Amino acid sequence: MNGAQSLARTLVGCGVEVCFMNPGTSEMHFVATLDAVPELRGVLTLFEGVATGAADGYGRMACRPAATLLHLGPGLGNGLANLHNARRARTPIVNIVGDHATYHKKFDAPLESDIESIARSVSPGFVRWAGAPETVGADAVEAYRAAVGPPGQVATLVLPADVSWEPGGIVPPPPPPPPTPTVDAERVHAVAAALGRGEPSVILLGNGALGPDALASASRVAGATGATLASETFPARVTRGAGVVGVERLAYFGEMVSASLAGVRHLVLVDAQPPVSFFAYPNKPSWLTPEGCEVHLLAGATDDVPGALAALAEELGADRAPAATAPSGRPELPTGELTARSVGAALGALLPDHAIVSDDGTTSSLFAAQQTAGCPPHDWLYLTGGAIGQGPPVAVGAAVACPDRPVVSLQADGAAMYTLQSWWTMARLGLDVTTVLFNNHSYAILNMELQRVGAEGGGTRATDMLDLGRPDIDFCGLARALGLTAWRSTTAEEFGTHLAAALATPGPSLVEIVL
Repeated sequence: MNGAQSLARTLVGCGVEVCFMNPGTSEMHFVATLDAVPELRGVLTLFEGVATGAADGYGRMACRPAATLLHLGPGLGNGLANLHNARRARTPIVNIVGDHATYHKKFDAPLESDIESIARSVSPGFVRWAGAPETVGADAVEAYRAAVGPPGQVATLVLPADVSWEPGGIVPPPPPPPPTPTVDAERVHAVAAALGRGEPSVILLGNGALGPDALASASRVAGATGATLASETFPARVTRGAGVVGVERLAYFGEMVSASLAGVRHLVLVDAQPPVSFFAYPNKPSWLTPEGCEVHLLAGATDDVPGALAALAEELGADRAPAATAPSGRPELPTGELTARSVGAALGALLPDHAIVSDDGTTSSLFAAQQTAGCPPHDWLYLTGGAIGQGPPVAVGAAVACPDRPVVSLQADGAAMYTLQSWWTMARLGLDVTTVLFNNHSYAILNMELQRVGAEGGGTRATDMLDLGRPDIDFCGLARALGLTAWRSTTAEEFGTHLAAALATPGPSLVEIVL
């Protein structure tokens, strides 16, 4: 058994079932193991940013790692933006980066680079070189252990070509299960005491607190204490819809966050960080917790977050109280002008049961979440790290992880151009992904930011750098070229008809919205 085969068999033994890849020469022996180890499914992508984003979407929905296979430092660099998003989402990923053969590195071949420095920015907790075929299996076990955490993280394993092809591979046993998270009783008691004072309070929920059970406990706590529930602005995954507790996200703009927190005396963090401004702005605060507000930590990423919320509800005598869940209800299909609001209404009218929504729509998708609150339960995946181009790859990964669930990808036009190669993988695999693409011919968010940062000028030459016209992009043509069925909507009635057709069409499809 060579090193590559032992690596593949070790990953399978640990529970890794899928590897999203864009390989090169140094990785060919690992690619060859796909025939010898059929339990490991290889998924080809045309760009490394698709592979890394797909692994992120897979991990968020499967709650276990996928692997990636990238080609040396430049390939890792191409995948870096969506590994950044995965790091912020705390998604478990075993990130395999091929390298030159150990004896070849001294020759400084054209693709030689400092892989470790590139990897550390997105994989700060684990970067390891596989040094020999006899130990690469053990290295993989440690990478898997690091990836699953808790908390989840990107664990990077660098795989030299000769370690792959040389014989001597060993398949070690999988690691023991990760340690059972705990509930800190002292924190629970302290938070209960703070909330029991009756002062204005906000309970800020992060990734681990946004599943149905945790949300129900949080709702009981809020009902017993009068506290307000909120979530971080860009959580990794939120379960929402009829029968699930609804929670408002903190606003994107810092001044809106400051307004919503004004007068709050207690901010309780539940797997969340204190809110800060997304960017720095002249004469505006970066730290958004109001002066005089006490910050309390109930549970962090390594704790039993749902258990901590349940214990807090019990401490307050609210564990048997009903949770305030969202009522069932859908908007009517809209008519007339096609706007972001009417698009949201159509999505609310037609969103399938148990859908997964990958949201990279930036400004245009804001109404979609509002209008789908009463739909049947579904999961919403947000742009955790702010690196655009996440939506289509995350949709790929979510569809691979949950082949029995429909996926809707909400996509902005500018962001879509980063990772359009995702559509080819969707078509190749026949994934049930419906892309709703908001085409306003502009980086709309940047037009707003140009004003907000107080930049002088902002005339036609500046705004031309934020315009996506001349020529207009033919997204339907691009989608069809990559294997998708596509429609173009210019009115609300057309969009309702086209969205219904897309959701009913097997395989991937696109509905382009002209705003």
